[in-house]
Amino acid sequence: VQLQASGGGLVRAGGSLRLSCAASGRIGSYYSMAWFRQAPGKEHEFVAALSISGILYSDSVRGRFTISGDNAKNTVYLQMNSPKPEDTAVYFCALGAAFSTVRASYDYWGQGTLVTVSS
Repeated sequence: VQLQASGGGLVRAGGSLRLSCAASGRIGSYYSMAWFRQAPGKEHEFVAALSISGILYSDSVRGRFTISGDNAKNTVYLQMNSPKPEDTAVYFCALGAAFSTVRASYDYWGQGTLVTVSS
């Protein structure tokens, strides 16, 4: 299984940006895709998760970010609206067998894409 994240870059606060994560390989038995992020000097933080069971968001992004998926393309997206400077981080996509906010629940990880939000 491989995950390829893309779409990061520099965005102004209040703007918008969309991240993509394409999965390939033997992914049929996996159940949930998620986004995590890691800001400089901080631990990984859960952002959002998507599965057939539903959608989860962290309190810090709920109402601003939207996670969605395209099953035909095995791709998950993270639409970032009204980003704030504190959203600056490397964003990672992940694939796992459990619908969870916990990093250890996910088995496969993308390489990360840097999002920088300027004020």
